Amino acid sequence: MSKNGDATTVAQLIRARAGAEPVKLGLILGSGLGHLAGAVDGVVIPYADLPGFPHAGVSGHNPNLVIGTLEGVRVAVFGAREHYYENGNPHAMRLPLEVLRELGADSLIVTNAAGSLRADIRPGDLMLLSDHINFSGLNPLIGERTDARFVPMGDAHDSGIRAALQASAVAEGVPLPEGVYAWYSGPSFETPAEIRAIRILGGDAVGMSTVPEVILARFLGLKVAAVSTITNMAAGLSDEKISHEHTKAMAPLGAAKLERVLRHFLRHLR
Repeated sequence: MSKNGDATTVAQLIRARAGAEPVKLGLILGSGLGHLAGAVDGVVIPYADLPGFPHAGVSGHNPNLVIGTLEGVRVAVFGAREHYYENGNPHAMRLPLEVLRELGADSLIVTNAAGSLRADIRPGDLMLLSDHINFSGLNPLIGERTDARFVPMGDAHDSGIRAALQASAVAEGVPLPEGVYAWYSGPSFETPAEIRAIRILGGDAVGMSTVPEVILARFLGLKVAAVSTITNMAAGLSDEKISHEHTKAMAPLGAAKLERVLRHFLRHLR
C-alpha cells in the first residue's frame, strides 16, 4: 500500500512541470478512450516519470497523466489504469488517486469499456453506473491497517455528479441509462454461466476494472461517478465474437458520445 509521503513527493514533481494551480476533477480513461486526453490543453507526463505509478501495460491505454484545462476546468486525466489481472494487485491505483487528492481534486469520474447484459443497452451505448457488484470478491483496502478501511459504500456513486451527468446527457441528446456494473477480475472473459449468475444478482453490465478505483476514491474522501461505454453483449447474449481487439474497435463509438456529455458537464461545473 502506498504512503501519503509518496503522494506528496509525486504531487510536487507534477506541480513543477504542470504548475501549482489546484486540480478540480480527475478522470480515469478506459479502453479505447485515450483520445479524450488529447483534448486537454495542458502538460503530458508519462507514468514512467512518476515514481510508484503503475505499469498499466494494456493495449488501448496510454500510460500518461495529463494536467491542464478542458472546457475551462482544471483536470487531471489518467490515460491508463493498472488492472488487477495484470499483476494481481487490486490497489494498483491507490497512489495515483492519492496524488489526485494532493493536487486538490475533490471528485473523480471513471470510465470503462463493458459488456451489456440488457437488451436495451447495446454496443455503442453508454451506461451510467448507479451501483456496482464486486463479483470478484477482491478489495483494494485489504492490508490497510487503520480503521479507515471500513468504508461505507451505500452512496459509492455520488448522486449529485450522476444527476449533473444525466442533465448533460439530456442537453446533448445522448441516452444515458443507469445500471449496475459487475466487476469480474479477468483477463479471461466471462462464461455464459457466469453471465447468467451476474444477471440473477442484478448486474446490467460487466467489466474488468472501475470497482477498485471507486472503493479507493471513497476511502480517500473523493466523490466519484462512473460511465461505461458498451462494446459488446456479454457472453451467451449474442453471436458476436468477444475479444480485446473487438473491445478496442467498438469503444470509440461510445467514446464520441461520452466526450460530448463530459464537455457539457465540465462547462457547467465551471
